[in-house]
Amino acid sequence: MSNTNREIATFGGGCFWCVEAVIQRLKGVEKVVSGYAGGNAPGKPTYREVCSGLTGHAEVIQVTFDPTAIDYVALLTVFLTTHDPTTLNRQGADRGTQYRSVIFYHDETQKSQAEEVVKAVQAYYDDPIVTEISALPIFYDAEEYHQDYYNNNQEQGYCLAVIDPKVRKLRSMYDDLLK
Repeated sequence: MSNTNREIATFGGGCFWCVEAVIQRLKGVEKVVSGYAGGNAPGKPTYREVCSGLTGHAEVIQVTFDPTAIDYVALLTVFLTTHDPTTLNRQGADRGTQYRSVIFYHDETQKSQAEEVVKAVQAYYDDPIVTEISALPIFYDAEEYHQDYYNNNQEQGYCLAVIDPKVRKLRSMYDDLLK
């Protein structure tokens, strides 16, 4: 199968393990890579450096998807409704700019669609959405042990306490979009 009709999306909403676990369950999503983007430190950052908050990078995922099975607007809608886009630099107990809610667009079409989805989803939240919308800078793959984390570690405490509820929320809200 050719990848000529595939698109790429990049966004972050707190810990990349959580966002990855949710998005990889959607129809049309072919690949999800956890990584880092949006920082200003030279060279490829490490997890430890990103967690320090000093690099400016956010934990993000990069998604390869088939737009004939799920479009960018649907991906963003799921993303914005399965984490809290109204908290600045925080998701749950995770605090710092590395956990910010961010959409890194790849082109002007994605930028305008992201702006429209944020406006539409705002109606579901009492507090203002603070999700950053920025052009994608360099994306760096995270270390191998971060890839497919939830699927490989479902019995781990963080997965049970934090990720399982997000996956259950996904199933209850978007059952029609699941693989």
